[in-house]
Amino acid sequence: MAALKIANVNWQSKLNKAAHHTSDYSSTEAIFRRGQAFNITVNLQKTVQCGGNFTFIASTGPSPSESQQTKAVFNLFEESASGWSATQEPSKPGSMNFTISSPANAVIGRYKLRLQTVSRNKVSSTLLGQFVLLFNPWCTNDDVYMANEKERWEYVLNDSGIIFQGLEKYIQPEAWNYGQFEEDILDISLAILDRSLNHRQDPAVDVSNRNNPIYVCRVISAMVNSNDEKGVVEGKWNGNYCSGTNPLQWSGSVTILQKWYRRRYKPVRYGQCWVFAGVMCTVLRSLGIPTRVITNFNSAHDTNINLSIDKYIDMSGKTLHLTEDSVWNFHVWNESWFTRGDLGSFYDGWQVLDATPQERSKGMYQCGPASIRAIKEGDVNLDYDSSFVFAAVNADYVTWIHYSKKRKERIYSDTRKIGKFISTKAVGTNSRVDVTANYKYPEVGSFKERRVYKKALKLLGVRSTGRRSKVTRRRRRQSSATWRQSMTRPAQKPSISGKLILDASPVIGKDILLTLALRNLISDFKTIKVKLRASAILYTRKPKAEILQLSRSIKLGSEEVKEISFKITYSQYKNSLMDDRKILVTAVCETKQGASLLVEKDIVLQDPFLTIKVLGSTVVHKAVGVQVTFTNPLSEVVTDCVLRAEGSGLLKEQLRINVARMAPMESSTVQFEIIPYKSGTRQLQVDLVCVHFSDIKGFVMLDVAPAH
Repeated sequence: MAALKIANVNWQSKLNKAAHHTSDYSSTEAIFRRGQAFNITVNLQKTVQCGGNFTFIASTGPSPSESQQTKAVFNLFEESASGWSATQEPSKPGSMNFTISSPANAVIGRYKLRLQTVSRNKVSSTLLGQFVLLFNPWCTNDDVYMANEKERWEYVLNDSGIIFQGLEKYIQPEAWNYGQFEEDILDISLAILDRSLNHRQDPAVDVSNRNNPIYVCRVISAMVNSNDEKGVVEGKWNGNYCSGTNPLQWSGSVTILQKWYRRRYKPVRYGQCWVFAGVMCTVLRSLGIPTRVITNFNSAHDTNINLSIDKYIDMSGKTLHLTEDSVWNFHVWNESWFTRGDLGSFYDGWQVLDATPQERSKGMYQCGPASIRAIKEGDVNLDYDSSFVFAAVNADYVTWIHYSKKRKERIYSDTRKIGKFISTKAVGTNSRVDVTANYKYPEVGSFKERRVYKKALKLLGVRSTGRRSKVTRRRRRQSSATWRQSMTRPAQKPSISGKLILDASPVIGKDILLTLALRNLISDFKTIKVKLRASAILYTRKPKAEILQLSRSIKLGSEEVKEISFKITYSQYKNSLMDDRKILVTAVCETKQGASLLVEKDIVLQDPFLTIKVLGSTVVHKAVGVQVTFTNPLSEVVTDCVLRAEGSGLLKEQLRINVARMAPMESSTVQFEIIPYKSGTRQLQVDLVCVHFSDIKGFVMLDVAPAH
C-alpha cells in the first residue's frame, strides 16, 4: 500500500452533533458523547489503493497510557480490549469514511486522534485532529444514563433555570442563566478539572479517573469554591462587597466562569450558596452529567455532626453565639444523577453535591456525592459526607434561654423545623417541585423518620444527650454549653402560647405592621413580661444589626387571648437592612411562675414589581424591542441605577443601561433591543441594581422561532 497523503479531515460536524446531542455548543470543535459512534471522512491528496492495515490511536491527558485507559490503540474492524473500535464505510474515490466508537466508560476530556499506517515495512502516523468526549446520559451503559427524554432535556440540555430562595413560608423563584453551551464554557469546565489539586499532584492518575462521574463531581465540588485550590468563586457572607460583586447581583454562571478563565484563574468575588450551586450546575451539565439545583429551607449547619442544633438566646431575645451550629433560612446545593458502583445499586440515582465551603471533607472544602437514598435511610456512614447532608435536612432544633454560666432553660426541642419544602424546578416548566420525600420519611404520622434518626445517631456514636462518644468524636471542639445539656432540667409543659402575625405584606420602603397574639392556656391569672426585638439578618440567620427593642407587660385572665400591635418604621430599618432584606423579630415572654416562651418571625421585605414586555415576535437573527418598567419604592430620590439584562441564546454578553434619576415612588421605563441567536425556549433576565435599595429582578420566557 502506498503511503497516505491526507489533504484534510471532515469531522461531519452537523451529522455528529445532531446524533450526539451536542449541536448547542458554541464551538467549532468536534464534541461527542462516549459509548456512541461518530463518523469522519479522511480526504486524500490523491487516490491510492488502500488495504485495511489501519491503526487508530485515541489519547487524552499529558501522559497517555493504555494501562490507565487514557490511550486506546485499535485496528480497523477489530474491537480492542479498551472497547474502542473502527470500521470503514463505502466512500467516493479520493476519500475514506470511518465510523469510530468509544466505550461507555471512556475517560472524558479532550482527545487527539491519530491514524497509523504501514507501507513497505515503514510505519507512518498522521494526526487527524482533536475532539472532546463527554458523559452520555443517552447511553444505557453509561453511569450517567437517564431513561426519560424529558428529564434529559431538563437536566442536561436546558441552559436556564430557577433557583428557589426566601423563607419556608415565602418561597421566591429566582431566574438563573446556566449557559453551559455558551462560548468557552466547555473549555472552562475542562480547565477547572486541570486546575484541581488532584491534577497538580498526579496528572496521569487524575485524568485516568475522569471516566467516573463520582470522581469528577467531587473534584468539581472542591474547585467551584476558591478555598483550597484558587477555584472559581470566593465566598463572602458579611461586610461590604466593594472589592467584588455583591452575590445577590449575579444572574447566571457565564459571566463568572468567563471572568475566572480570562483573568488567568483568579477567583471571582463574591459568591454565596446559590452562586456556587448555579456555577456547579453549569459545569456538570456542560460535561454531560444530569444535574439540578436544590433548595433546602431551614437548613441546618451542624458543625459537630451530633444531629442537634442548639440555639441560645438571652432574656431580651438576643441570639448568643455559644455554639457554631446554625440554621439558615435556606441553603442551595446540587443533585447529579449517576450509579454508585462504590456503594451498590440501591444507592443509584440522585446524589447530593455542595460546592459552598462550609466544612472540610477529607481535608478539603468539598461535599458529596452523597446518595439521597443513603440520607433517607440514615446510612450516614457511607461516602461521601452523607452525615453532613443528613443533619442539614433532619437535625433536631433545641432552643435555650441562657441566664448565666450556671443556669439555662430549654424552651423547646423541635424535631420538625429543619429541612422544609426541599425544592427544585419542575421538568419542562418553571413551577416548584417539592422533593422532601426523597430525603426523609414524613415527620407527621410516621414513626419511620424517628427510627431513621435514631439509627443515624447510633452510627455516628452520638448519645441521646447530643454528646459524641470519644471513639467517633470529631476533632472540632464542641461548645461547652452544649456539653452541659444533660445537666439542665427538661422543658415544662407550656402554660402560654403566642404567635407573631404580619398585618400586611412587608414591602421595601414601607412600615412593617405586626401583631403579637398571646394566649393563656390554663385557668390561672398571669402577668407576662414581653421583650420584643427586631434585627436585620443574613439568610444564614446571623444577626447583623439591631433595629428595634420594646418591653411590655400584659395581664391575661383564664384562657384569655390578647394582642399587642407594633410597627417597625422604614426610618428604623432602612440603614440597618442587609441586601437580602431579611428581618428576624423575636418575642421573649416570661411569667412570674418562671414559664418562658419564645416566639419568632422571619420577614422578607418584598420588591416592588418589575414588568418586562417584548414588543413583537422573537425570531433568530431578527431584532426585537424589550420594554422594562419599574418603580422607585422609596420616599426619596434615587440616582445611579443600572438596568442589566442577560440570557443565553438572546444576548452574547450582559447588557448594561444607566437609568435616569427617579423621584420618590416614580415609575420609569427603559427600552432596548435583543437579537436572538438560538431558537427554542429562552429565558431573558432583567436586574435593576441601585445603591439605595437591593436588586429588583424579573424574567420572562421567550419562544424563539428559527430564522425563516
